[in-house]
Amino acid sequence: MKRLLSLVCVALLAPSAAGAQAYRLDQHYEKTEVMVAMRDGVELFTQVYAPRDESEPHPVLLFRTPYGIGDYGESLQRGQLGPSAAYAPANYVFVYQDVRGKFRSQGTFEVMEPVHSKLDAVQGEVVTDETTDTWDTIEWIVRNVPNHNGRVGQWGVSYPGWQTVMGMIDAHPALVASSPQASPADMFLGDDFHHNGAFRLMYTFDWLSGNAATRSGASGDGQGVAFDYGTSDGYAFFLELGPLVNVDRRYFGGRVPTWNEYMQHGTYDAYWQRQDVLQHMRDIRPTVMHVAGWFDAEDFYGPLEIYRAIEANDAENRSTLVVGPWQHGGWSFGTGTGLGEVGFGQDTSVFYRDVIGRRFFEALLEQGEEPGLPEALVFETGANEWREYDRWPPEEVEQKSLYFHADGVLSFEPPSESEGDPGYDEFLSDPADPVPFSATPGVWQGHTWMIEDQRFAAAREDVLVYQTAPLEEDVVVAGPLLANLEFTTTGTDADWIVKLIDVFPPEEDDERGGFQMLLAGEVFRAKFKSSFEHPEPLVPGELTHLEFDLRDRNHRFLAGHRIMVQVQSSWFPVIDRNPQRFCDIYHAEADDFRAATHRVYRTPANPSRVEVGVLH
Repeated sequence: MKRLLSLVCVALLAPSAAGAQAYRLDQHYEKTEVMVAMRDGVELFTQVYAPRDESEPHPVLLFRTPYGIGDYGESLQRGQLGPSAAYAPANYVFVYQDVRGKFRSQGTFEVMEPVHSKLDAVQGEVVTDETTDTWDTIEWIVRNVPNHNGRVGQWGVSYPGWQTVMGMIDAHPALVASSPQASPADMFLGDDFHHNGAFRLMYTFDWLSGNAATRSGASGDGQGVAFDYGTSDGYAFFLELGPLVNVDRRYFGGRVPTWNEYMQHGTYDAYWQRQDVLQHMRDIRPTVMHVAGWFDAEDFYGPLEIYRAIEANDAENRSTLVVGPWQHGGWSFGTGTGLGEVGFGQDTSVFYRDVIGRRFFEALLEQGEEPGLPEALVFETGANEWREYDRWPPEEVEQKSLYFHADGVLSFEPPSESEGDPGYDEFLSDPADPVPFSATPGVWQGHTWMIEDQRFAAAREDVLVYQTAPLEEDVVVAGPLLANLEFTTTGTDADWIVKLIDVFPPEEDDERGGFQMLLAGEVFRAKFKSSFEHPEPLVPGELTHLEFDLRDRNHRFLAGHRIMVQVQSSWFPVIDRNPQRFCDIYHAEADDFRAATHRVYRTPANPSRVEVGVLH
């Protein structure tokens, strides 16, 4: 592990954002709009911003999105070109494109379209998907856009990040630099629409209603229209909604076909498996920079697993992982000085944009050389410092367990028998009164709840709380966090949510005294404990072991702070309510929901715990 002395020096040489913003785009670029034909004849709406300077050939940066590229029309009205304002003065050719079936492009849009060219290719048949559309677009660029240097880069955040991953598969020879940022990888196991089989109700409802409704034709108007909830209280709205079957009955009325598709695929069947991009992460030719945020509530599973898949499958890969203290896409805007009530002591987003991101594309596209970035560049929250590692997770970590004890104690020491102690803690989980995900749940989940103060949850009787004594010295955790629960239930299904929390000392001299900072939290739908493809009912009263990943973190718990773990069985309405009766939840009716008593065991023979990697 090294401090970033070399990159800090580079920061002093980086172009200032203020200088880049004063740059007049219309004086230096010409804009062209064109329909680019794909191999099946479908035409995609494309904008090309070409430098007026023709004294030398220029690199190309490509951005493909389903959200609308904007700046439609003859005049050049963009606020910036490329990932940040620092790129335009470098005289790149910037290409923006509406993907198939969205806004002004022709064709039909399919949410997270599988890679048909690999899965469904038939000799002599024209097969298209986002990988072939990206290849055809780059081929059109190199053949039709004048004065380029033959080197193309692609970037995107969230869904455009996934579009970037699609471009990496069977990549066009001209594509030399790819930066997928917050890209999803698997929509059933860990990204936007499900986590470990549990349905992400709030996000899926909002995203599909605004982005996957049927359209009447290719147009820049009337797409991406926000759903009108009629209230600002998301908890009340979704609780009153009732079972998932009511969504199409009351609100969508068949106008959001992808929602109804999802309701027909409540297990990890071929529908979801075909969308998994990890199976295609082989022979990735471009140099890749993965970007993720520790507090990304939408797509944190994806970038880490895409990075790991490339590492595992390509011994000579040139892949860099960058993880900062950001919300979803937070590195691409603002300063990154803080998130919610937590400050990070520096402009983390500015540092990424003007130094790290800029160096990646500058080296590969302008200079034709590798960028020389570390294998892993991660921000250590708590210490508020950037760290460099030769691999992720670091080799230096020691695996330890934080064990649950009686009276809400959490300790690195395993539990022992105690006279009079039943060896478990129990609570009643009632679907009619689920635990809210936030102290102030609106109709949209927002982007700061993954770092929110958890005292609102700790006060509830249906949330188990375990915490250490004040730490005598700093404790640094790095890498994956694994929850191990030993439990029983009176029902035949249950959701389990485990959260790792940094508890600030009560004597803090600011408003954060006693603040319970959420570091990591994850859900697992217990009927999938043996198989995501073939769920099985729980046996009431039978002791059950469940292990699941809370995802990676790099955090320093400071001396005087406490480490806390909270355990609960609902997280509403981010996660839909589990009826706690084994059934097809997507077609459950109101009378299928029932309360259940859950017990979490903490005995020497059955120790519930959270496994962490401690960095010395």
